[in-house]
Amino acid sequence: MLQGDLFQIDAEIPWEDLGNGIKRQCYGYDEKVMLVKVKFEAGAVGQLHEHHHTQVTYVESGIFEMTIGKEKKIIKKGDGYYVPPHEVHGCVCLESGMLIDVFSPYREDFLPISTI
Repeated sequence: MLQGDLFQIDAEIPWEDLGNGIKRQCYGYDEKVMLVKVKFEAGAVGQLHEHHHTQVTYVESGIFEMTIGKEKKIIKKGDGYYVPPHEVHGCVCLESGMLIDVFSPYREDFLPISTI
């Protein structure tokens, strides 16, 4: 069974620099679910993309222009969104902040090859 650590300690989880003002930390996961923190600098762009995972996201801080399908909204701290599988989505960070993503099933493309 694939499983992350039972406890995730922020100071012990390395940030993966994705470039262009975006960094990611992968938290707990198993085959069915994964929690990920994504930090954005102002002006950073989460390119439009799609994947087979269901995604639910909470805005921990910052302001984002979020596009899901044909809809666009400004979202801020305390807001959230749902992305169904294969729906095109992406964002522009208007004020630096952090998104907390939950994926089902887990994003195997986010894990080092040695853990898959």
